[in-house]
Amino acid sequence: MKVYIESYGCTFNKADAQIMAGVLNENNIDLVDTIDEADVIIVNTCYVKLPTENKVVYKIQQLQEKFPEKKIIVGGCMVEIDPEKLDSIGPNCSWIGPHQLNKTADVVKQTYCGEIVREYGLSKESKVGVAKVTDGSLIHIIQICEGCLGACTFCCTRFARGPLNSYPISDIVEEARQAIENGAREIQLTAQDTAAFGRDSGEKLSDLIKEVANLDGDFRVRVGMMHPKNILDDVDEIIDAIKLPKVYNFIHLPIQSGSDKVLKEMRRGHDVDQYIEIVNKFKSEIPDLTLATDIIVGYPTETDDDFLKTIELLENVGPSLIHLSKYQHRQGAISSSLKEIPHDVMKKRSKFISEIKSEITQSENEELLDSYQNALVVEVGSKGGFIAKTDSYIPVIIDDVNLGDFVRVKITDATATYLKGIVE
Repeated sequence: MKVYIESYGCTFNKADAQIMAGVLNENNIDLVDTIDEADVIIVNTCYVKLPTENKVVYKIQQLQEKFPEKKIIVGGCMVEIDPEKLDSIGPNCSWIGPHQLNKTADVVKQTYCGEIVREYGLSKESKVGVAKVTDGSLIHIIQICEGCLGACTFCCTRFARGPLNSYPISDIVEEARQAIENGAREIQLTAQDTAAFGRDSGEKLSDLIKEVANLDGDFRVRVGMMHPKNILDDVDEIIDAIKLPKVYNFIHLPIQSGSDKVLKEMRRGHDVDQYIEIVNKFKSEIPDLTLATDIIVGYPTETDDDFLKTIELLENVGPSLIHLSKYQHRQGAISSSLKEIPHDVMKKRSKFISEIKSEITQSENEELLDSYQNALVVEVGSKGGFIAKTDSYIPVIIDDVNLGDFVRVKITDATATYLKGIVE
């Protein structure tokens, strides 16, 4: 029996796929690199945005049409968020929800034998310390908690991931230690909201970062997305943790809108002034900080004035990375009961922010021309060369290096998405 896993979506979902692969490996079930080789195909779905939903729905339908002899298992968020639609497009597919990954081998075996198996529902089982198959990647993902404390009106992911469930710091640190001993060069701490970590267990994100960053070895730590409302009472400690030499000078702090009115209607739990205060604190302590943020344009209640306030915020804060989404209704989300704004208006607003996004990043990257940066080589480039990450987590394309090298790079070229350099 041979299994192929195709995964969509975020870093957290990628780690789920690695766990499924690890469970299969422990049960002596072969993993293969192509669909053609497989007897069983697992589609690990993402449902956060409509374009991704459409992509996974098309994939499931395509697989059934093109490979009617192969067995298909659907995993990921779609299983929990939209089971009715999933059943309609794949009535003969088995399911495995994101909280049932320990049952992956059983679901695969039964499905291979012709049964339709559907394992789903929430669970408190830890995802730390379980076997993972990472295909030799130097980047090791650790899920530090699952679920969130949020009530964002536009979000459906929280229905799939459930309430907050933080994993013990000791277990996370031990997984990081083993990964580093096994050759990992980058530890990614991920969650739906890393800033919520420990709110249910009494532990703190800042303590976790410090303990991982103080492990022996040559590596870097990347901290995943933090919700502004959950960082407010631990800002100083988190800044101290990010300043440690082995932690990337990088934070992902979504704002979604520059309008307090829209933020309130989104139920974000923070306002613009609080966001700016957090950012200013980080930038004053970490001058080389790379700030990533998320923006949703065209929320149903967003007026022209609200949109202008978002533009004003972006020009004021100057985030290095902007993850931009056009609002679309999501299954079960509260805002889906509202009337969408005209799509041509949404398209114009999106285009305008895209232009601002490119201008900010191009300008920031050009400021680094002729500078020297420390960087960690983490991946092979898709178009040749290697991708290294600077201490501020900016990608730089270089040649004549080895994966896992820590190098000193002179920046020779800059684009709106990456740097180019030569190793000194």
